[in-house]
Amino acid sequence: MESLLDKRGTLLERHTFLDGSHKNHTQLYEASADGSTDYQDRTSMMEVRLQAQEDEITLLKSSLADALRRIHIHDKLLPLLKQQLIAGGANGHTGSPAAAELQSRPASRDQSTQTEPSPQEPDQNTLPPNDKSLDPEGGCLCGQTLPNESRAKLVRVPGLEDEEEDDEDQDDEGGEQEKELSLTSSMEESVQSDLVRGLQREDSHDGRQSIKMFIRGRPITMYVPSNIQNYDDLKMELPLERLELDWVYGYRGRDGRANLYFLPTGEAVYFIACVIVLYHIKDSTQRHYRKHTDCVRSLALHPDKVRVASGQMAGVDKDGKPLQSCVHIWDSNTLVTLQQIGLGTFQRGVGSLAFSSADSGGFLCVIDDSTEHMLSVWDCAKETKVAEIKSTNEAVFAVEFNPSDSNNIITCGKSHVYFWTLSGGQFTKKQGIFGKYKKPKFIQCFAFGLTGDVLTGDSEGNILTWGKSAADVKTLGKGAKETYQIMRQTRAHEGSVFTLCTLQDGALLSGGGKDRKIIRWSADLAPERECEVNHDKFGTVRTIAAMDEEELLVGTTRNAILRGTFSDGFLAIVQGHVDEMWGLASHPSQSLFLTCGHDRQVCLWEAEEHRLSWSVSLEEYGLCADFCPNGSTVSVGLNTGRWVVLDLLTQEVISESVDGNEQLSVMRYSPDGNFLAVGSHDNFIYIYNVTEKGRRYTRFGKCNGHSSFITHLDWSKDGRYIMSNSGDYEILYWDIPGGCKLLRNRSESKDREWASFTCVLGFHVMGVWLEGSDGTDINALCRSHSERIVAVADDFCKVHLFQFPCPNPYSKYDGHGSHVTNVCFTHNDSHLLSMGGKDTCILQWKVVGGNRWDSKDKLGSASSTSTRREPSQGGAKLLLFHCCQFDKQQR
Repeated sequence: MESLLDKRGTLLERHTFLDGSHKNHTQLYEASADGSTDYQDRTSMMEVRLQAQEDEITLLKSSLADALRRIHIHDKLLPLLKQQLIAGGANGHTGSPAAAELQSRPASRDQSTQTEPSPQEPDQNTLPPNDKSLDPEGGCLCGQTLPNESRAKLVRVPGLEDEEEDDEDQDDEGGEQEKELSLTSSMEESVQSDLVRGLQREDSHDGRQSIKMFIRGRPITMYVPSNIQNYDDLKMELPLERLELDWVYGYRGRDGRANLYFLPTGEAVYFIACVIVLYHIKDSTQRHYRKHTDCVRSLALHPDKVRVASGQMAGVDKDGKPLQSCVHIWDSNTLVTLQQIGLGTFQRGVGSLAFSSADSGGFLCVIDDSTEHMLSVWDCAKETKVAEIKSTNEAVFAVEFNPSDSNNIITCGKSHVYFWTLSGGQFTKKQGIFGKYKKPKFIQCFAFGLTGDVLTGDSEGNILTWGKSAADVKTLGKGAKETYQIMRQTRAHEGSVFTLCTLQDGALLSGGGKDRKIIRWSADLAPERECEVNHDKFGTVRTIAAMDEEELLVGTTRNAILRGTFSDGFLAIVQGHVDEMWGLASHPSQSLFLTCGHDRQVCLWEAEEHRLSWSVSLEEYGLCADFCPNGSTVSVGLNTGRWVVLDLLTQEVISESVDGNEQLSVMRYSPDGNFLAVGSHDNFIYIYNVTEKGRRYTRFGKCNGHSSFITHLDWSKDGRYIMSNSGDYEILYWDIPGGCKLLRNRSESKDREWASFTCVLGFHVMGVWLEGSDGTDINALCRSHSERIVAVADDFCKVHLFQFPCPNPYSKYDGHGSHVTNVCFTHNDSHLLSMGGKDTCILQWKVVGGNRWDSKDKLGSASSTSTRREPSQGGAKLLLFHCCQFDKQQR
């Protein structure tokens, strides 16, 4: 054994030396060919030497492959011989037919290319833990080491509750390590450890079929159900069902400005994530403009009240390629895109937009999000740039054309207000002079009075009136120019003035500040009326849009849109979360769903009525949730290890428990409601007995066996077993009534039926992992209650729809502006809910189509021709062919 290892080391060193020598000779050839007179002779000599070295390298590769195969044989013989010697010493025998059969087996057999069943092969893990002849990292691909969590899994010694099942499970693990080590014999292609590279088929001695997938160098073995004779014969088709965007919950008000308008059609237009929503207030219906490829950041309404301009961020796709920012001009009646302005011109994104008014909206002004905040003016009809200039390195909050002169533009932001004049394609800039008035830290907004004055709102709570002043020739001399100075200061709010809105009669509306007020001012800035917004519930006022002279729309910093009047007050017509969301659960029998996130809010939504039913504030933020099967209570897991149970009618906390001190990642009730499983980041699954219709909980046990944090889990239909996934890509199975016992023989669970399917790893869902996927690319998935389709939430703002089981092709849906954290079907599969992370957006999709056959018929169906709209580049038919090809040729 040692001599073989020494031989392998020597061969590797010689191979490395010859490769280096090869490169040196090549460099020598290139250097001498230029300055030598006997060019042809040297060339011929070098070609002969290079050919000889290539032949020698080929032989060395063959010898190395043979040495590795011999090492495999010794590794397999050692544990079996030791067991037989021990057994022989006890029974008076010294050998067995099994040992003789193993010794006589040809050395050229390689499981990675097998098509027929092979005899059982022992595993390295059956050796005592102190045996030093085995490499615990032998499962790594091509010499690459696994992450610490994965490495811990390979060397972890399972419990000894059931020795017979333990030995069988270790045989499976040994087969994995053996196959991985055989791949290292290939010198033609290295397998990258951070990608899903492919799948391998293998058959065990008892006819069990399994498929092995690799994620970040970690082998994941999945057993094929008995009713699938050939995985390759599964239907490889797109799902018959498709998704149509039905409703968008939320509004981007926390960091948005001038992003809410009222249209003559009776619709409010606003945006969140990549979707621009047109919400008809009286009819409570939505339409959606969905042509943007990244988060929308700015909005402007044309003077004709029909056309809308919207600008998006510049992001990157899943391959790291930049997505170019642009401005879309579109028709709000037909949702047809009319112009696309400045594709690839705006760095980082479009921060502010404005149409000109004096010339009926012929020009568009844009400020991008680059460091210099480039200011540009575009001819809308020609889609060409008229002029461009660097604005400022400070933050810019707003831009507008002067309503009486399209050559005058105003911008404001951090510590500045600039007055721009456009002439002959060139900009000139004049800065507003504060003079005797205190210069505020921020100029938050501005508006135009009927007399042409400019009114600005600042962080000091003041409304400043600006006007032109004649040049001070006496003081500054003949070269002095006119300036813009403060003509009047009006105290308006406590705290910042975030928004100003001019009404048709010349009145002015202001909002924001710590005083939580909306104030109506006369044309000469005398206060007329005021009202207060519920700050704790809705936040401060961020923007105001007038529906008429009385009724207003108000956007707030807590992502709500309010509708009301000064006399009647304001009610929310749009609400949403204000921070990253992860927890999502649908009611078992009603069209209700629950969300929770980092804003510490737990929200119950009515899917049919498209509205928020209630929300509760918690002390910590929620990360996961699940409804009790009777539908009367819901459990919410928090980031501190604490979890609470809420009564749906009273919203009261009726039970509270703590499991560990790390965040909880999954809550899941058993189908009969007798158990609750709580998955934690401390690697444990806590099991609770549930009594009194979901109102009383007592600890039943703890599932101990995962070597990383719990990510997903599901119950079997009979409520006895759990399937779980962890952060190091393990798939484990547990017998709960049997004492939360880990099932060592994982193949016994291949035909088990699961009440839900949210685990991202498993035979039925391995098609969701596309070629090149990182282990964190899929955040969540959910099988429909009909067991026909699977929805997948990925890390690249997309929702995918697969058949179940999902071999390969899929449909892809856009709308989210950040990683999609969760997906869930409603109780009757009529809708799918998807939840974004940082975009704080909940999308409700209508499921249409389908109903051609029952999903269970697909398990044993014959192959058919598939028409793929979005084919996966990975899929089930990828084999690690190239990695084994050289070894196969040598045999």
